[in-house]
Amino acid sequence: MHEYDGISDEVLCALGGAAGEDAVALFEPMAGHTTFKIGGPADVVVAPTDEDAVARVLDVCAMASVPVTVIGAGSDLLVGDRGIRGAVLLLRDNLAGIEAVGTRVRAQAGALLRDVALAAEEAELTGMEPLWGIPGAVGGACHMNAGAYDACIADVLESVRVYVPGPVLPDGSRGRGSVKVLGVGELAMGYRRSRIHDEGLTVLSATFALAPGNRAMIHAAMDDYRRRREEKQPLEMASAGSTFKRPVGHFAGKLIMDAGLRGARVGGAQVSEKHCGFVVNTGGATAADVNALISRIQDEVRERFGVELEPEVKRIGEF
Repeated sequence: MHEYDGISDEVLCALGGAAGEDAVALFEPMAGHTTFKIGGPADVVVAPTDEDAVARVLDVCAMASVPVTVIGAGSDLLVGDRGIRGAVLLLRDNLAGIEAVGTRVRAQAGALLRDVALAAEEAELTGMEPLWGIPGAVGGACHMNAGAYDACIADVLESVRVYVPGPVLPDGSRGRGSVKVLGVGELAMGYRRSRIHDEGLTVLSATFALAPGNRAMIHAAMDDYRRRREEKQPLEMASAGSTFKRPVGHFAGKLIMDAGLRGARVGGAQVSEKHCGFVVNTGGATAADVNALISRIQDEVRERFGVELEPEVKRIGEF
């Protein structure tokens, strides 16, 4: 079985051929590509310019046994201080197309949910309003069935176009993958999970099935959700969004507040004083700071209330 031991010149050339030489960069810090503003360098960063290029890059990496991390908006992520080994695919800048046709909106994986909702409003389509403030891109939102205000992506998703990894070969590498369209009923979507996550699929684009609506009412609803977020969430500070999943029968933020941890700090990481369900970067926080604060929160809540808090933030890379 092949083990990853760095990016060879041959693989770099292949990545350049798959995505274009200008789309490949070495040792780029991930802090500039995450909403937490934290993260060391990736071995190589690739920014494909279209969906076919994404598939080609994934094929190159699979056949060379190079691990791949796909990043859209970079929300809900904590990247280790030592960075990410292998290749990082950045989708936000180049794969952000959005098109409304009839009552459907098709968006590429790097499109922000905010922009999808604004496009739906422009087309007088309703259904995206509760989701528009989620600070993520379409690919990640489908991957984890993102949600807010008792709504989730599965409520409006019709189908996704995904890259499916190829078969595992005798040496441990993979053959070429394939591109398929899967309906929402095939995605086994649950609370912050989906088949996309479970099977390591990569979203290329998604189609949302919405309903005709009144533009003024859609705008008013979006404005209401925006105000509610601004009032309750620390949007003015760098974070990865909600730090913990909602424990059954409880609210993570209230448990953390009741444990006396409002404003608790480790280095540059702090429990938000505005909403205790968020860990924020007050400036210069490291992944080690955030990890230590998350562990402290979990320990305190477990000891005080017997509740196990599970991080919603995905930790990737080397810490």
